[in-house]
Amino acid sequence: MAPRDRPGASPLSHRRVPGLRRQELADIAGISVEYYTRLEQGRAARPSREILTALARAFRLSNAERDHLFRLAGERPPPPSRAPATEIRPGLQQLLDGLNDVMPVTIHDGRLDMLAFNTAAADLFGPLFDDGHYGRNIAYQAFTATGLDKVLGNEGAEQLARVATAELRKALSHYSEDEYLRSLFRELSANNPEFDRHWQKGEIGTWSSAMKHVNHPTKGPLTFDSEMLHDPENDHWVMLFTLHHT
Repeated sequence: MAPRDRPGASPLSHRRVPGLRRQELADIAGISVEYYTRLEQGRAARPSREILTALARAFRLSNAERDHLFRLAGERPPPPSRAPATEIRPGLQQLLDGLNDVMPVTIHDGRLDMLAFNTAAADLFGPLFDDGHYGRNIAYQAFTATGLDKVLGNEGAEQLARVATAELRKALSHYSEDEYLRSLFRELSANNPEFDRHWQKGEIGTWSSAMKHVNHPTKGPLTFDSEMLHDPENDHWVMLFTLHHT
């Protein structure tokens, strides 16, 4: 980290080593340079969670790096963030766009909200999402969208309902205080007997690989192998659909 990366700091010359000096780092973390020096040299008592949080922020650690720091200090990592990131990384957007002519790709977050999909995915599944409060939520659409049985077939629609319910249970466990997910659960529980039937099975988890059958309006029946990849830093899921050849 260079001094000029710190807001309000001016570049310093004649530095013998790159990076911040102890005083600069201590200032950013909001601790004394004496205490930071003792921590660095292993002479301080076990740091508190507040100190660890301040250091993680000062060093601009990723979530994985921050969790590792907490474990090194003998502390449980902080709980997950209150919600997934709302925007996808530029690299994922490039992947999405670059595969337009290769395969359908969708990206949803840990709350099961669809964030993005490429042209190939839109052509494959059609306009399944809308602008309603839960209109871009996969679990909600699995039980309320019309015409799913025509696109996926009865067996495919049943599989989607089962997986969506298990994923929603996992999301509610992961983001237990999230009012959006809680209200979605109340909405489905109160108004959809099919959701309640699946919920009573108690399934939870993620299906990272699956075979999907799709009835395309012009290309006819198609079979895809789907594979899910996870971006844990933002809790985004990338689903790739590869045409299955028998």
